[in-house]
Amino acid sequence: METLIMVAQLLLGLSILVGVHEWGHMVAAKAFGMRVEKFSIGFPPKIWGKQIGETEYSIGAIPLGGFVKITGMIDESLDTKSMSAEPEPYEFRAKPAWQRLIVMMGGIIVNVVTGIIIFIGLALANGEAFLPKEELNKHGIVAYDLGEQLGFKTGDKVLSINGKEYSRFSDLLSPDLLLGSDNYYTVLRDGQEVKVEMPNDFIDKFADKKNRENVIIPRWPFYVESVMPGSNADKAGLKDGDRIVGINAEPIKYFDELSTSLEGLKGEVASFEILRSGEKIDLEIPVSEDGTIGFYQYRELNYVTRDFTFGEAINEGTYNAFAVVWLNIKGFQKMIAGDVDVRKSLSGPIRIATFFGGTWDWNNFWRIVGLLSMVLAFMNFLPIPALDGGHVMFLTWEIVTGRKPSDRFLENAQKVGMVILLSLMAFVIINDTISLF
Repeated sequence: METLIMVAQLLLGLSILVGVHEWGHMVAAKAFGMRVEKFSIGFPPKIWGKQIGETEYSIGAIPLGGFVKITGMIDESLDTKSMSAEPEPYEFRAKPAWQRLIVMMGGIIVNVVTGIIIFIGLALANGEAFLPKEELNKHGIVAYDLGEQLGFKTGDKVLSINGKEYSRFSDLLSPDLLLGSDNYYTVLRDGQEVKVEMPNDFIDKFADKKNRENVIIPRWPFYVESVMPGSNADKAGLKDGDRIVGINAEPIKYFDELSTSLEGLKGEVASFEILRSGEKIDLEIPVSEDGTIGFYQYRELNYVTRDFTFGEAINEGTYNAFAVVWLNIKGFQKMIAGDVDVRKSLSGPIRIATFFGGTWDWNNFWRIVGLLSMVLAFMNFLPIPALDGGHVMFLTWEIVTGRKPSDRFLENAQKVGMVILLSLMAFVIINDTISLF
């Protein structure tokens, strides 16, 4: 069922993104009097189609893209039969270069606008919740395996990043920081300031999904919010509101200390020291084979919540949308520099489906769609023939020099671009498949 939900979210998300992208091309073309022969979401074979006026609207069986067929344009269809004849006034090739440029930019522009609108809507609907630096440093951080490899230790209090102030816990592993170079943290450890340096290739390890929660988390004190009925804790007499302050004569203050202790006591009966209404009591509680006793915790961390006005949401959403583009640029720089393994950084449809998750969460769905809309705009702007950016490159050359590339050149460039794109698609699909095992 989870797989079906992931696939359904992927198909819906791609349909929305491809639909608005191709709609951007079509609207611009029609505005300049160009004939649009086909508008398709998905690639052939066609499973549904309807002719409205001069345009056939259709849905293809392969939902990994879409296209708009504009008369007189050399595109991925490589339909050049009519290119030898004199251009008709309604053809793409008959229009001024600036109009053709706007048509090719139409899809990119609409994807950018779509991404901005989505991020504005998310900011307005959800606001933000974050753990401020002051609250984080009351208790410090918990360092897991990858965090310890980085140089952190549990209990560290992070004072600064690259010698500068930061405001919230999420800043410690922000995408902008991970994609940067020569980064370091200053931490307070046992009363001494210590420098923790981040290797430039750390993003390569962090890109592995199973490592993302294996770095650092905030440390928190806790108490028993509710006991699971019928659990070992329930049978032993643990109550809602109790505070666990010791196990087998070892003091307990933070939840990570409890987790570590229980991990080493699987299948055993442990002596728990409990603080209840100011009174200390002792309970003998069996620890299950999975290292639990059966209660829900309350995390004693004070997160700051903030709602945005409409004006603030516009600023926040626009910033978040363009931050995606900036991070993509920095990611490409990392790949070119060799700091990032391309196999871990490029995602195809299989891995993208996992980003949506196996449960239908509309907030997460629109967040991923907004992100993908900005990524699609960025990728389409790359100067590769067969992408919009390739057409923009040739049209810009034509506008600047006054010379139009020959149809033969454009046709061959389109073929080269298609080979590049098909090779890239094959690579990411195979890479996604391998990553599942």
